[in-house]
Amino acid sequence: MATDKDNKVEKEVKEIKKLDDVKDTPENKKAITKAEGKTTEVDAPKVLPPAQKASSKEDKVSKESKPAVEKKSKSKKVDKKEVVELEREYIVPLKRGVLNVPHYRRAKKAVRVLKEFMVQHMKVRDRDLNKVKIDMYLNNELWFRGIKKPANKIKVKAKKIGGIVYVELAEIPEAVGYKMAWAEKRKAQNVVSKTKVPKQKKVEEEDKDKDGVNDKVEEKEDAKSGAEKAAKVQKAEVKTQKHTAQGKHAQKTMPVRKVLK
Repeated sequence: MATDKDNKVEKEVKEIKKLDDVKDTPENKKAITKAEGKTTEVDAPKVLPPAQKASSKEDKVSKESKPAVEKKSKSKKVDKKEVVELEREYIVPLKRGVLNVPHYRRAKKAVRVLKEFMVQHMKVRDRDLNKVKIDMYLNNELWFRGIKKPANKIKVKAKKIGGIVYVELAEIPEAVGYKMAWAEKRKAQNVVSKTKVPKQKKVEEEDKDKDGVNDKVEEKEDAKSGAEKAAKVQKAEVKTQKHTAQGKHAQKTMPVRKVLK
């Protein structure tokens, strides 16, 4: 019988402990305080010292600013590549458009006919001829035989980029190919020469005086001035020899006359 009583007591103790544990939870405390009209430690606002307040504000700002910085880094500007809207090849007839013009204007008229053809077939807005850009080598090919005899027809490659039509030769002759290769080579050389850093002039390690002039330079100048002085002295001696008496008379002098008082 004693054992049954002990078991009952132990069960009761365990249940009491469980109830105490449940009461100690923050939810129960909140419910009790609300019923009594009091504030719990959990609900009460925490009062921080000024140093901690400043640190907490900085932490908040840093936390808020982190995602903004990440967004900026992610949203980088992507370089927009030139999108080719249209790309076509044409054999452009020039003879019929050129015949209405006098001989001394035919090459100019051929260029205009080519532009008008491109405007029509490449769907240029407002038929604006300024939106057609002719390549330098294509222009040279049109003018190759002079202003009076332009080519009757020409094969051309056209690209439309951003509403502007760029026209160039479709079949490049050998001579033109050599010129293009030479021009590209020159461009590459110019780019390399611009990127190169100019070499610093080698400074000769020579002793310098207080004046800041090299000793070797001073020596050269002194030697020059000495030679010039010697030449002047020699010239003076030659002059004196020419104008003085030579031989026996050279040693004789005029007699000194006594003045009578």
